[in-house]
Amino acid sequence: MRFSNSHLAEKSHHKHRSQRERWVWSGPLLCSFLGISAIVSFFFFSLRSPNPSLLLRPNLPALQSIHDPTPPKEKQRCNLFKGHWIKQAGGAGIYTNWSCPTIPESKNCFKQGRKDMDFVNWRWKPDECEVPRFDSMAFLHLLRGKKLAFIGDSVARNQFESLLCFLSQVETPQDVYKDSEDRFRTWYFPKSDLTLLMLWTKFLVAGEERVVNGTGTGVFDLQFNEIDKSWTQHLPEIDYAILSNGHWFFRVLYLHEGNNIPNCIYCSNPNITSHNPDFALRMAFRAAFKYINECKNCGKLVTFVRTFSPAHFENGVWNTGGYCNRTGPSSAKVIDQESFDWKLRNIQIEETEKARLDGRGKGKRFEVIDVTMAMTMRADGHPGEFWGNKWMKGYNDCVHWCMPGPIDAWNELLMAVIRKEEAAMDS
Repeated sequence: MRFSNSHLAEKSHHKHRSQRERWVWSGPLLCSFLGISAIVSFFFFSLRSPNPSLLLRPNLPALQSIHDPTPPKEKQRCNLFKGHWIKQAGGAGIYTNWSCPTIPESKNCFKQGRKDMDFVNWRWKPDECEVPRFDSMAFLHLLRGKKLAFIGDSVARNQFESLLCFLSQVETPQDVYKDSEDRFRTWYFPKSDLTLLMLWTKFLVAGEERVVNGTGTGVFDLQFNEIDKSWTQHLPEIDYAILSNGHWFFRVLYLHEGNNIPNCIYCSNPNITSHNPDFALRMAFRAAFKYINECKNCGKLVTFVRTFSPAHFENGVWNTGGYCNRTGPSSAKVIDQESFDWKLRNIQIEETEKARLDGRGKGKRFEVIDVTMAMTMRADGHPGEFWGNKWMKGYNDCVHWCMPGPIDAWNELLMAVIRKEEAAMDS
Protein backbone atom coordinates (compact mmCIF):
# COMPACT_ATOMS: atom_id res chain seq x y z
CA MET A 1 0.00 0.00 0.00
CA ARG A 2 1.35 3.43 -0.88
CA PHE A 3 1.15 6.15 1.71
CA SER A 4 1.26 9.80 0.57
CA ASN A 5 2.62 12.40 2.98
CA SER A 6 0.23 15.08 4.27
CA HIS A 7 1.27 17.86 6.58
CA LEU A 8 -1.98 19.34 7.84
CA ALA A 9 -2.11 20.75 11.32
CA GLU A 10 -3.03 18.15 13.89
CA LYS A 11 -6.38 18.30 15.54
CA SER A 12 -7.17 17.10 19.04
CA HIS A 13 -9.08 13.85 19.17
CA HIS A 14 -12.50 13.33 20.57
CA LYS A 15 -13.31 10.70 23.11
CA HIS A 16 -16.21 8.42 22.36
CA ARG A 17 -18.75 7.88 24.98
CA SER A 18 -21.74 5.51 24.98
CA GLN A 19 -24.44 5.36 27.57
CA ARG A 20 -27.23 2.92 28.30
CA GLU A 21 -30.64 3.81 27.02
CA ARG A 22 -33.74 3.48 29.03
CA TRP A 23 -37.33 4.52 28.62
CA VAL A 24 -37.89 8.11 29.69
CA TRP A 25 -41.39 9.21 30.63
CA SER A 26 -41.97 12.53 32.35
CA GLY A 27 -44.80 15.02 32.66
CA PRO A 28 -48.47 14.66 33.55
CA LEU A 29 -50.96 12.77 31.40
CA LEU A 30 -53.25 14.87 29.29
CA CYS A 31 -56.71 15.25 30.65
CA SER A 32 -59.19 13.04 28.85
CA PHE A 33 -61.50 15.88 27.88
CA LEU A 34 -58.87 17.59 25.67
CA GLY A 35 -59.52 17.10 21.96
CA ILE A 36 -56.91 16.34 19.35
CA SER A 37 -56.85 19.92 18.10
CA ALA A 38 -56.11 21.27 21.58
CA ILE A 39 -53.32 18.76 22.05
CA VAL A 40 -51.64 19.63 18.78
CA SER A 41 -52.02 23.37 19.47
CA PHE A 42 -50.44 22.98 22.91
CA PHE A 43 -47.60 20.95 21.41
CA PHE A 44 -46.55 23.75 19.06
CA PHE A 45 -46.93 26.31 21.83
CA SER A 46 -44.81 24.23 24.20
CA LEU A 47 -41.90 24.17 21.78
CA ARG A 48 -41.62 27.93 22.26
CA SER A 49 -42.02 27.78 26.01
CA PRO A 50 -38.93 28.62 28.07
CA ASN A 51 -39.79 25.89 30.56
CA PRO A 52 -38.78 22.43 29.25
CA SER A 53 -40.92 20.71 31.88
CA LEU A 54 -43.98 21.92 29.95
CA LEU A 55 -43.23 19.66 27.00
CA LEU A 56 -46.20 17.34 26.85
CA ARG A 57 -46.80 14.41 24.61
CA PRO A 58 -48.58 15.41 21.39
CA ASN A 59 -51.13 13.24 19.69
CA LEU A 60 -49.60 13.19 16.24
CA PRO A 61 -51.47 11.43 13.47
CA ALA A 62 -50.08 11.54 9.95
CA LEU A 63 -49.44 15.26 9.55
CA GLN A 64 -48.42 15.22 5.90
CA SER A 65 -49.48 13.55 2.72
CA ILE A 66 -47.42 10.62 1.48
CA HIS A 67 -46.97 12.55 -1.75
CA ASP A 68 -43.82 14.60 -2.30
CA PRO A 69 -44.90 18.25 -2.80
CA THR A 70 -41.64 19.33 -4.45
CA PRO A 71 -42.13 20.11 -8.17
CA PRO A 72 -40.00 17.89 -10.48
CA LYS A 73 -38.09 20.83 -12.01
CA GLU A 74 -37.21 22.16 -8.58
CA LYS A 75 -35.87 18.75 -7.54
CA GLN A 76 -33.52 18.68 -10.52
CA ARG A 77 -31.87 22.02 -9.80
CA CYS A 78 -31.88 21.82 -6.02
CA ASN A 79 -28.74 21.23 -3.99
CA LEU A 80 -30.23 20.06 -0.71
CA PHE A 81 -26.95 20.46 1.13
CA LYS A 82 -26.10 24.10 0.37
CA GLY A 83 -28.20 26.53 2.35
CA HIS A 84 -28.79 28.18 5.70
CA TRP A 85 -30.92 27.87 8.85
CA ILE A 86 -34.20 29.76 9.10
CA LYS A 87 -36.22 30.51 12.22
CA GLN A 88 -39.17 28.13 12.44
CA ALA A 89 -40.99 26.95 15.55
CA GLY A 90 -40.19 23.33 16.25
CA GLY A 91 -37.49 23.08 13.61
CA ALA A 92 -37.56 19.72 11.84
CA GLY A 93 -38.84 17.76 14.83
CA ILE A 94 -42.34 16.37 15.23
CA TYR A 95 -41.52 14.88 18.61
CA THR A 96 -40.54 16.26 22.01
CA ASN A 97 -38.29 14.99 24.76
CA TRP A 98 -41.46 13.68 26.40
CA SER A 99 -43.26 12.15 23.43
CA CYS A 100 -40.31 9.96 22.42
CA PRO A 101 -39.48 7.47 25.20
CA THR A 102 -36.42 6.08 23.42
CA ILE A 103 -34.27 9.22 23.66
CA PRO A 104 -31.12 8.19 25.56
CA GLU A 105 -30.36 10.08 28.76
CA SER A 106 -27.23 11.62 27.28
CA LYS A 107 -29.14 13.27 24.40
CA ASN A 108 -32.19 14.35 26.41
CA CYS A 109 -30.77 17.81 27.04
CA PHE A 110 -33.95 19.31 28.50
CA LYS A 111 -34.25 16.51 31.04
CA GLN A 112 -30.61 17.04 31.97
CA GLY A 113 -31.25 20.70 32.78
CA ARG A 114 -30.80 22.74 29.62
CA LYS A 115 -33.01 25.83 29.94
CA ASP A 116 -32.64 27.66 26.61
CA MET A 117 -34.98 26.27 23.96
CA ASP A 118 -34.43 28.52 20.97
CA PHE A 119 -31.96 26.08 19.42
CA VAL A 120 -34.83 23.73 18.47
CA ASN A 121 -36.64 26.48 16.53
CA TRP A 122 -34.50 26.45 13.40
CA ARG A 123 -34.95 24.48 10.19
CA TRP A 124 -32.50 23.74 7.38
CA LYS A 125 -33.34 25.66 4.19
CA PRO A 126 -31.53 24.88 0.91
CA ASP A 127 -30.80 28.03 -1.06
CA GLU A 128 -32.74 27.02 -4.18
CA CYS A 129 -35.66 24.98 -2.88
CA GLU A 130 -37.36 23.49 0.17
CA VAL A 131 -36.68 20.23 1.98
CA PRO A 132 -40.07 18.54 2.39
CA ARG A 133 -40.96 18.10 6.04
CA PHE A 134 -40.31 14.65 7.39
CA ASP A 135 -43.46 12.60 6.98
CA SER A 136 -43.41 9.55 9.24
CA MET A 137 -46.33 7.81 7.58
CA ALA A 138 -44.84 8.40 4.13
CA PHE A 139 -41.45 7.11 5.25
CA LEU A 140 -42.94 3.91 6.64
CA HIS A 141 -44.94 3.48 3.44
CA LEU A 142 -41.88 4.14 1.26
CA LEU A 143 -39.74 1.59 3.09
CA ARG A 144 -42.39 -1.05 3.70
CA GLY A 145 -40.76 -4.45 3.92
CA LYS A 146 -37.23 -3.00 3.88
CA LYS A 147 -34.23 -3.05 6.23
CA LEU A 148 -32.30 0.15 6.86
CA ALA A 149 -29.01 0.09 8.77
CA PHE A 150 -26.92 2.85 10.30
CA ILE A 151 -23.28 1.77 10.21
CA GLY A 152 -20.74 3.73 12.22
CA ASP A 153 -19.97 5.19 15.63
CA SER A 154 -22.03 6.92 18.31
CA VAL A 155 -22.82 9.89 16.04
CA ALA A 156 -24.32 7.43 13.55
CA ARG A 157 -26.36 6.08 16.42
CA ASN A 158 -27.48 9.63 17.22
CA GLN A 159 -29.14 9.81 13.77
CA PHE A 160 -30.60 6.32 14.24
CA GLU A 161 -32.17 7.49 17.51
CA SER A 162 -33.61 10.60 15.85
CA LEU A 163 -35.25 8.52 13.11
CA LEU A 164 -36.65 6.15 15.73
CA CYS A 165 -38.28 9.12 17.47
CA PHE A 166 -39.80 10.39 14.22
CA LEU A 167 -41.33 7.05 13.28
CA SER A 168 -42.52 6.11 16.78
CA GLN A 169 -44.95 9.04 16.70
CA VAL A 170 -47.18 7.13 14.28
CA GLU A 171 -46.31 3.47 14.92
CA THR A 172 -44.99 1.79 18.06
CA PRO A 173 -41.80 -0.17 17.30
CA GLN A 174 -40.70 -3.41 18.89
CA ASP A 175 -37.31 -3.50 20.62
CA VAL A 176 -35.99 -6.68 18.99
CA TYR A 177 -32.32 -6.83 19.91
CA LYS A 178 -29.70 -5.19 22.13
CA ASP A 179 -26.22 -6.58 22.64
CA SER A 180 -24.50 -6.71 26.03
CA GLU A 181 -22.76 -3.36 25.46
CA ASP A 182 -25.86 -1.68 24.03
CA ARG A 183 -24.07 -0.90 20.77
CA PHE A 184 -25.91 -3.11 18.29
CA ARG A 185 -29.65 -2.44 18.20
CA THR A 186 -32.60 -3.66 16.15
CA TRP A 187 -36.08 -2.13 16.17
CA TYR A 188 -39.01 -3.45 14.13
CA PHE A 189 -42.20 -1.70 13.00
CA PRO A 190 -44.67 -4.59 12.61
CA LYS A 191 -47.45 -2.78 10.72
CA SER A 192 -45.02 -1.40 8.16
CA ASP A 193 -42.64 -4.38 8.17
CA LEU A 194 -39.69 -1.99 8.48
CA THR A 195 -36.52 -2.92 10.36
CA LEU A 196 -34.03 -0.36 11.67
CA LEU A 197 -30.57 -1.56 12.66
CA MET A 198 -27.65 0.12 14.38
CA LEU A 199 -24.38 -1.63 13.50
CA TRP A 200 -21.52 -0.33 15.61
CA THR A 201 -18.04 0.08 14.14
CA LYS A 202 -15.24 2.44 15.16
CA PHE A 203 -13.26 2.45 11.92
CA LEU A 204 -15.26 0.42 9.32
CA VAL A 205 -12.14 -1.71 8.93
CA ALA A 206 -10.83 -4.12 11.57
CA GLY A 207 -9.24 -2.32 14.50
CA GLU A 208 -7.81 -3.80 17.69
CA GLU A 209 -6.87 -1.82 20.77
CA ARG A 210 -3.47 -2.41 22.31
CA VAL A 211 -3.75 -3.66 25.89
CA VAL A 212 -1.04 -3.33 28.55
CA ASN A 213 -1.41 -5.21 31.85
CA GLY A 214 -5.07 -5.81 31.13
CA THR A 215 -5.86 -2.13 30.49
CA GLY A 216 -6.73 -0.56 27.16
CA THR A 217 -4.24 2.05 25.97
CA GLY A 218 -6.41 3.96 23.51
CA VAL A 219 -3.93 3.02 20.77
CA PHE A 220 -5.31 0.92 17.90
CA ASP A 221 -3.92 -1.23 15.08
CA LEU A 222 -6.01 -0.92 11.91
CA GLN A 223 -6.01 -3.56 9.17
CA PHE A 224 -7.04 -2.04 5.83
CA ASN A 225 -7.18 -5.41 4.11
CA GLU A 226 -9.74 -6.68 6.63
CA ILE A 227 -13.19 -5.14 7.06
CA ASP A 228 -14.93 -5.14 10.45
CA LYS A 229 -17.10 -8.27 10.28
CA SER A 230 -19.50 -6.94 12.90
CA TRP A 231 -21.27 -4.96 10.19
CA THR A 232 -20.35 -6.72 6.97
CA GLN A 233 -22.03 -9.95 8.08
CA HIS A 234 -25.39 -8.15 7.92
CA LEU A 235 -24.98 -6.59 4.47
CA PRO A 236 -26.77 -9.32 2.45
CA GLU A 237 -30.02 -8.66 4.35
CA ILE A 238 -29.90 -4.85 4.14
CA ASP A 239 -31.66 -2.68 1.55
CA TYR A 240 -30.28 0.71 2.64
CA ALA A 241 -27.01 1.34 4.48
CA ILE A 242 -26.02 4.72 5.93
CA LEU A 243 -22.25 4.74 6.49
CA SER A 244 -20.54 7.39 8.57
CA ASN A 245 -17.40 7.69 10.62
CA GLY A 246 -14.66 10.12 11.56
CA HIS A 247 -14.21 10.98 15.23
CA TRP A 248 -12.41 7.77 16.17
CA PHE A 249 -9.58 8.57 13.76
CA PHE A 250 -8.30 11.39 15.98
CA ARG A 251 -6.08 9.19 18.15
CA VAL A 252 -2.86 7.19 17.91
CA LEU A 253 -3.36 4.58 15.17
CA TYR A 254 -0.98 2.13 13.52
CA LEU A 255 -1.97 1.44 9.92
CA HIS A 256 -1.42 -1.98 8.36
CA GLU A 257 -2.06 -3.66 5.04
CA GLY A 258 -0.83 -7.20 4.83
CA ASN A 259 2.85 -7.52 5.67
CA ASN A 260 3.77 -3.96 4.71
CA ILE A 261 5.65 -1.80 7.19
CA PRO A 262 2.99 -0.01 9.23
CA ASN A 263 2.40 3.71 9.06
CA CYS A 264 0.75 5.69 11.83
CA ILE A 265 -1.39 8.59 13.03
CA TYR A 266 -0.09 10.78 15.89
CA CYS A 267 2.80 8.45 16.73
CA SER A 268 6.35 9.50 17.60
CA ASN A 269 8.21 6.48 16.26
CA PRO A 270 11.06 7.81 14.06
CA ASN A 271 11.09 4.62 11.96
CA ILE A 272 7.42 4.88 10.96
CA THR A 273 5.88 7.38 8.57
CA SER A 274 3.30 9.51 10.36
CA HIS A 275 0.16 10.86 8.71
CA ASN A 276 -2.81 12.98 9.72
CA PRO A 277 -6.26 11.43 10.42
CA ASP A 278 -7.60 12.29 6.96
CA PHE A 279 -5.27 9.71 5.41
CA ALA A 280 -6.60 6.86 7.56
CA LEU A 281 -10.20 7.99 7.00
CA ARG A 282 -9.75 7.87 3.23
CA MET A 283 -8.23 4.39 3.34
CA ALA A 284 -10.99 3.08 5.62
CA PHE A 285 -13.81 4.32 3.39
CA ARG A 286 -12.03 3.10 0.29
CA ALA A 287 -11.68 -0.38 1.79
CA ALA A 288 -15.34 -0.43 2.92
CA PHE A 289 -16.60 0.63 -0.52
CA LYS A 290 -14.43 -1.98 -2.22
CA TYR A 291 -15.95 -4.65 -0.01
CA ILE A 292 -19.50 -3.48 -0.77
CA ASN A 293 -18.92 -3.40 -4.51
CA GLU A 294 -17.43 -6.90 -4.45
CA CYS A 295 -20.21 -8.31 -2.26
CA LYS A 296 -21.99 -10.86 -4.45
CA ASN A 297 -24.80 -11.55 -1.98
CA CYS A 298 -25.75 -7.93 -1.30
CA GLY A 299 -28.42 -7.63 -3.97
CA LYS A 300 -29.33 -4.08 -5.01
CA LEU A 301 -27.90 -2.48 -1.91
CA VAL A 302 -28.08 1.32 -1.77
CA THR A 303 -25.30 2.90 0.30
CA PHE A 304 -25.57 6.43 1.64
CA VAL A 305 -22.56 8.23 3.09
CA ARG A 306 -23.36 10.80 5.76
CA THR A 307 -20.50 13.27 5.71
CA PHE A 308 -18.43 14.37 8.69
CA SER A 309 -20.27 16.16 11.47
CA PRO A 310 -17.87 18.59 13.20
CA ALA A 311 -17.45 19.01 16.93
CA HIS A 312 -17.58 22.52 18.40
CA PHE A 313 -15.27 22.65 21.42
CA GLU A 314 -14.21 26.16 22.38
CA ASN A 315 -11.32 27.20 24.65
CA GLY A 316 -10.00 23.65 24.87
CA VAL A 317 -10.92 20.10 23.91
CA TRP A 318 -13.02 17.52 25.71
CA ASN A 319 -10.48 16.83 28.46
CA THR A 320 -8.98 20.31 28.83
CA GLY A 321 -12.05 22.33 29.72
CA GLY A 322 -13.46 22.78 26.23
CA TYR A 323 -17.13 23.72 26.10
CA CYS A 324 -19.97 24.55 23.68
CA ASN A 325 -22.52 26.92 25.22
CA ARG A 326 -23.88 28.83 22.24
CA THR A 327 -27.65 29.24 21.96
CA GLY A 328 -28.24 29.89 18.26
CA PRO A 329 -26.87 29.01 14.81
CA SER A 330 -24.10 30.94 13.11
CA SER A 331 -23.91 32.28 9.58
CA ALA A 332 -22.56 30.39 6.59
CA LYS A 333 -19.83 33.04 6.55
CA VAL A 334 -18.06 31.18 9.38
CA ILE A 335 -17.46 28.12 7.21
CA ASP A 336 -13.82 27.70 6.27
CA GLN A 337 -13.59 25.38 3.30
CA GLU A 338 -9.86 25.04 3.96
CA SER A 339 -10.51 23.62 7.42
CA PHE A 340 -9.70 20.07 8.47
CA ASP A 341 -13.39 19.26 8.96
CA TRP A 342 -14.08 20.28 5.37
CA LYS A 343 -11.13 18.19 4.17
CA LEU A 344 -12.65 15.09 5.79
CA ARG A 345 -15.98 15.88 4.14
CA ASN A 346 -14.29 16.22 0.72
CA ILE A 347 -12.52 12.89 1.16
CA GLN A 348 -15.80 11.12 1.88
CA ILE A 349 -17.42 12.66 -1.21
CA GLU A 350 -14.44 11.84 -3.43
CA GLU A 351 -14.34 8.20 -2.31
CA THR A 352 -18.11 7.88 -2.69
CA GLU A 353 -17.90 9.11 -6.28
CA LYS A 354 -15.17 6.56 -7.05
CA ALA A 355 -17.29 3.81 -5.50
CA ARG A 356 -20.32 4.94 -7.53
CA LEU A 357 -18.38 4.62 -10.77
CA ASP A 358 -17.00 1.23 -9.74
CA GLY A 359 -20.46 0.02 -8.73
CA ARG A 360 -22.07 0.67 -12.10
CA GLY A 361 -23.06 -2.62 -13.67
CA LYS A 362 -22.84 -4.40 -10.32
CA GLY A 363 -26.25 -3.33 -9.04
CA LYS A 364 -24.71 -1.17 -6.30
CA ARG A 365 -25.68 2.45 -5.76
CA PHE A 366 -23.92 5.13 -3.72
CA GLU A 367 -25.19 8.55 -2.68
CA VAL A 368 -24.06 11.29 -0.31
CA ILE A 369 -25.98 12.95 2.51
CA ASP A 370 -23.82 16.01 2.98
CA VAL A 371 -24.49 17.50 6.42
CA THR A 372 -21.12 19.20 6.98
CA MET A 373 -22.15 22.70 5.92
CA ALA A 374 -25.39 22.60 7.89
CA MET A 375 -23.81 21.28 11.07
CA THR A 376 -20.77 23.54 10.98
CA MET A 377 -23.25 26.35 11.71
CA ARG A 378 -24.87 24.59 14.69
CA ALA A 379 -22.48 24.91 17.62
CA ASP A 380 -25.61 25.49 19.69
CA GLY A 381 -27.03 22.00 19.16
CA HIS A 382 -24.72 19.86 21.32
CA PRO A 383 -25.52 18.58 24.83
CA GLY A 384 -22.52 20.45 26.23
CA GLU A 385 -22.72 20.14 30.02
CA PHE A 386 -26.27 18.78 29.84
CA TRP A 387 -25.61 15.13 29.12
CA GLY A 388 -26.11 13.69 32.58
CA ASN A 389 -22.95 11.63 32.89
CA LYS A 390 -22.26 10.74 36.53
CA TRP A 391 -18.73 9.49 35.96
CA MET A 392 -17.32 12.37 33.93
CA LYS A 393 -18.48 15.48 35.74
CA GLY A 394 -17.03 18.67 34.37
CA TYR A 395 -16.58 17.34 30.83
CA ASN A 396 -18.70 18.68 27.97
CA ASP A 397 -20.18 16.76 25.05
CA CYS A 398 -19.64 18.91 21.96
CA VAL A 399 -19.66 15.97 19.53
CA HIS A 400 -23.17 14.49 19.76
CA TRP A 401 -26.48 16.33 19.33
CA CYS A 402 -29.46 17.12 21.53
CA MET A 403 -32.81 15.48 20.75
CA PRO A 404 -34.89 17.11 19.52
CA GLY A 405 -32.43 19.39 17.80
CA PRO A 406 -30.46 20.10 14.61
CA ILE A 407 -29.76 16.41 14.02
CA ASP A 408 -33.41 15.90 13.06
CA ALA A 409 -32.62 17.69 9.78
CA TRP A 410 -30.42 14.73 8.83
CA ASN A 411 -33.46 12.50 8.54
CA GLU A 412 -35.36 15.05 6.47
CA LEU A 413 -32.41 14.94 4.08
CA LEU A 414 -32.28 11.14 4.30
CA MET A 415 -35.93 10.87 3.26
CA ALA A 416 -35.42 13.27 0.36
CA VAL A 417 -32.44 11.25 -0.92
CA ILE A 418 -34.27 7.92 -0.50
CA ARG A 419 -37.17 9.29 -2.54
CA LYS A 420 -34.71 10.22 -5.25
CA GLU A 421 -33.21 6.72 -5.23
CA GLU A 422 -36.59 5.00 -5.26
CA ALA A 423 -37.64 7.13 -8.24
CA ALA A 424 -34.39 6.28 -10.04
CA MET A 425 -34.87 2.55 -9.47
CA ASP A 426 -38.47 2.73 -10.72
CA SER A 427 -37.53 4.58 -13.90
